[in-house]
Amino acid sequence: MPRDTPENALIAIVEDDGLVRRAMERLLRAAGYRVVSYASGADFLHSLHDRRPACVVMDLGTPVVTGFDVLTLLRREAGRIPVVVTTADDSPQIRCDVIAVGASACLDKPVDDTVLLDAISAALQPSEIASDRTQNARQASGG
Repeated sequence: MPRDTPENALIAIVEDDGLVRRAMERLLRAAGYRVVSYASGADFLHSLHDRRPACVVMDLGTPVVTGFDVLTLLRREAGRIPVVVTTADDSPQIRCDVIAVGASACLDKPVDDTVLLDAISAALQPSEIASDRTQNARQASGG
């Protein structure tokens, strides 16, 4: 199976803050990714029947269906879709919990553009490479 590249990778953004969501959309499109975005975890989960993204960038604190809920459902039902989590409530415990549930990376908000792009790139790589790059992205974001 060919590796996803910016030219063909579909990235889903799950972010309830419209300004943040639009800024991420612009950044990822400028980097060459195809982008689809959702204001809620529920909307994103409903979309999985129609399309499967190569990676998800998701706010942990979305209302009703939280980032933890989405991560749990993705692991159980959708197989391996890499997820880069963003959170304004960063703590060592949150970071550990998010990674334990299956996120590829956990980044502090506000997210640095380069750190986000590096985390997505790492998430799209084969697992042994991704673990090194994700660790570097975590360290760069303060984790």
